[in-house]
Amino acid sequence: MNFLRFIKESFKIILKGNKYYYSWIGFLLVLIIWGATGYIEQFNEGLIVTNMRDPISWAFYIGNFTFLVGVAAAAIMLVIPAYIYNWKPLKEVVIFGELLAVSSLIMCMLFVTVDIGNPLRIWHMLPFVGKINFPDSLLAWDFFVLNIYFFLNLGIVAYLLYTLFYKKEYNRKVLLPFVLFSIPMAIAIHSVTAFLYNGLAARPFWNTALLAPRFLASAFCSGPAVLLILFQLLKKFTNFEIKDEAIWKIAELMAYAMFLNLFFFGSEVFKEIYSDTEHMVHFKYLYQGIGENNDIVFYGWVSVIISFIAFLLFLIPKTRKNIVTLNLGALLIYFGVYIEKGIALLIPGFTPDVLGQIYVYRPSMTEIRTSVAIFSIGFLIFTLLTKVAVAIIFEDFSIDSIQRRKRLD
Repeated sequence: MNFLRFIKESFKIILKGNKYYYSWIGFLLVLIIWGATGYIEQFNEGLIVTNMRDPISWAFYIGNFTFLVGVAAAAIMLVIPAYIYNWKPLKEVVIFGELLAVSSLIMCMLFVTVDIGNPLRIWHMLPFVGKINFPDSLLAWDFFVLNIYFFLNLGIVAYLLYTLFYKKEYNRKVLLPFVLFSIPMAIAIHSVTAFLYNGLAARPFWNTALLAPRFLASAFCSGPAVLLILFQLLKKFTNFEIKDEAIWKIAELMAYAMFLNLFFFGSEVFKEIYSDTEHMVHFKYLYQGIGENNDIVFYGWVSVIISFIAFLLFLIPKTRKNIVTLNLGALLIYFGVYIEKGIALLIPGFTPDVLGQIYVYRPSMTEIRTSVAIFSIGFLIFTLLTKVAVAIIFEDFSIDSIQRRKRLD
């Protein structure tokens, strides 16, 4: 009954807000409706309305999925210093990292759903209902680790907000085992995603043992970059509070992750150029183009350049602690990793195809609209959950305050 009361009161908080809150919610709902009409077309006509074809069968949807898995995994960048090392400046804001992980995982699952075509096919993945082919299938492993990590984060954040709502101390013996388990699971969700790529023997561009470490290093850049921007927006429009030292610590950890990401990238560049095998054709397609086919060369170089600039901004203490250059660096690393995952990883892996043919892929308007709807759903979920979390943590929304207001009434 206590938990149902918590849910009921939280729902009341979601319905209250100022004009900016309602405007943002309304804007997201409009985007969801606009995007959903695009998905309805895909549902009725099939994947033929997308620009995915046999030569490039993983494209915009899977690129977004791969990027968002990294954003979800990055929650442990806050969890480790907050709960393992008991670093107090991050204790109050780590919940928002977990809320971002929950929202990102929901978007991940939606992108997989729209990518498989008819969503009714998802029943094949359900245990005891379909034949999930576990443990032989890497897709089955991905299904399990994503769902386990989702329910872990959802359970942790619900338990923490519930205890704060009832003004109780959380039971460290109950919470800590789940927090500890969430760390290897965060690593697992992005590692298994990387294994989906480099387990494909016919795709030499992805056949590298460094792919999983690169995925993790880039995730620990992009996820915190999103959080840095979100924390400042929350600070401006709500009663959210975060100490400067917490922001600087996150930025410092991002600098280490960015160094590893660039180092791994440099190692891959050396391997491709020095060995100079026939498989270098995929690398050349990304950074030089093949003949007149140079559509993605611009994106490949932009990803590298802005990622390096962001690394320098976060590496130097003076720019890392300046709010303007900090935000600039966060935006650059976000777009750098997004381009890396969405274009520079996927498209060259398929191009040229196994027959040596080049298919130029650009996402169709149906794919763009469907993706806009999914991102808007994720932002909406994060907004509503954050509204409750801010009220409980920073605005004294609790069972005691509710009872006091009732007595006064």
